[in-house]
Amino acid sequence: MAQERKAAVTLRGNPLTLAGPEIKAGQSAPDFSAVATDLKEVRLADARGKVIVLSSVPSLDTPTCDTETRRFNQEAAGLGEGVEVWTISMDLPFAQKRWCGAAGVDRVKTLSDFRHRAFGEAYGVRIVDGPIAGVNARAVFVVGKDGKVTHAQYVKEVSAEPDYASILTAARAAAR
Repeated sequence: MAQERKAAVTLRGNPLTLAGPEIKAGQSAPDFSAVATDLKEVRLADARGKVIVLSSVPSLDTPTCDTETRRFNQEAAGLGEGVEVWTISMDLPFAQKRWCGAAGVDRVKTLSDFRHRAFGEAYGVRIVDGPIAGVNARAVFVVGKDGKVTHAQYVKEVSAEPDYASILTAARAAAR
């Protein structure tokens, strides 16, 4: 049974419990496997040598997740070749592919945690109670070229956007 962190985040002020450990800057990024829109498995370990921004969202089909993913798509162009942005949700790969096409998102790699649920528990973002139990909470992690987490932000209120400035600063610093 995964570690549980009670009242780690809220949804409209109501506390939610997250499964998994709290990831902090300085520690090794846990490896995980998720499913890309082409149904192929993608592993974090295979991206070693690149800076990866891991953006965890509940569902691309919600207003805040839509806004966040579009914003990261715009920002990705200015981060350089050695930086990738991965948005991970429980949405099925088919829905992610449809959403990306409709939204014109082409610089963010969308990954689904539906098959193994490995990301949610490894990064301590899987919501285990409340009205959205089963999806991943909003959080962003920057993983450096060496596989270490350089920045971690659990967004306290699930319906709020993350602190883009600190995330982008951390991604640029890790890419140097």
